[in-house]
Amino acid sequence: MSAYESDLSQLVYELNSSTSVTKGERNTSLDALLISASEQHASDILLVAGSAVTFRVNGSLTSGTARVLSSDDLRKMLLPLLTSDQAKEFESSRSLDFCFAHRPIGRFRINLHYQRGTLAASIRLLPSQVPTIESLHLPPVLERLMEKRQGLVLLTGPTGCGKTSTMAAFVDLINARRRDHIITIEDPVEYQHTNRKSIVEQIEVGHDTPSFALAVRAVLRQNPDVILIGEMRDPETMAAALTAAETGHLVLSSLHTNDAAQTMSRLVDSFPPSSQSQIRQQLSLALLAVVAQQLVPALDHVGLYPAVEIMVATLAIRNQIRTGQDHLLRSQISTGRGEGMMTMDQSLAELVLTRRISRETAQAHCYHPDELRSYLNHSA
Repeated sequence: MSAYESDLSQLVYELNSSTSVTKGERNTSLDALLISASEQHASDILLVAGSAVTFRVNGSLTSGTARVLSSDDLRKMLLPLLTSDQAKEFESSRSLDFCFAHRPIGRFRINLHYQRGTLAASIRLLPSQVPTIESLHLPPVLERLMEKRQGLVLLTGPTGCGKTSTMAAFVDLINARRRDHIITIEDPVEYQHTNRKSIVEQIEVGHDTPSFALAVRAVLRQNPDVILIGEMRDPETMAAALTAAETGHLVLSSLHTNDAAQTMSRLVDSFPPSSQSQIRQQLSLALLAVVAQQLVPALDHVGLYPAVEIMVATLAIRNQIRTGQDHLLRSQISTGRGEGMMTMDQSLAELVLTRRISRETAQAHCYHPDELRSYLNHSA
């Protein structure tokens, strides 16, 4: 039996044993790390055997402790977080995403995995309060999207760009203003919503449902007004989301794409060629907007600001999606400020001109340097 299998087999035995030590007694070192990370306003903690604890603060990595962690340290620190079912799942897949709470420290999302045969983890610190569009420094125009009653709104961007927080802010806005039935499908549930004007149900993949696709199909029979799908990972989930958006629901979801044009291509290319014409037709009718974002360091290096590309589905954009002219979408976005649209380069230029980020930061994060320079020079 490998050391990996031995660790997990022992863990499953301990978790099912009445004589096992309690989690609180075994996790004092982890508690100290979580408290330290919270005090330093870290967004993430990286735990890797043979390295010191590392925090991510304001987007940059910094040392959390001087002490180098051993493989045994990580086993003692991380394995007690798992239930017996989670331990079995981890044993079979060697990777696991879940959330846990340490009161009064807060809630955390963790990815537990193996590297070089030893345990490792990435822990995200979750804010205690659900964020708002204002607190995330997002453009106020996004509030208008949440007035819609039907259609698909996609949040896109790389991992760690704040998509989950933005979707949580959207749900909170609807929850505060409308009497709707909101159902979220997430893996895992990060922000916990309380009922305000709306009723909010939160379904966790792997705990309440086996998959996103099955959950979306089931949700359609549960009388929802708003459906949040944490991520569209496969064609089945994408097709179910489009169907939900076409049949009278407001659907929010996310993809790992950098801009609107790439998002349309990724969605369509996920399906076999024989279905792509139909998918484009569905997208052209169901889509409300694509919001692509990335987080960039503030001018004073304290905090991060979102740079946001917004594509609103006007008649011209719907026609381009339907006819496969994705390469023309950016031109429509750049001239669509009157409809609330902006390109990523326009957003970065705005952040520079309002003295939120530096010109150098904008240049490092822009997609089209010539266009960024043009926007900045034109406004100078």
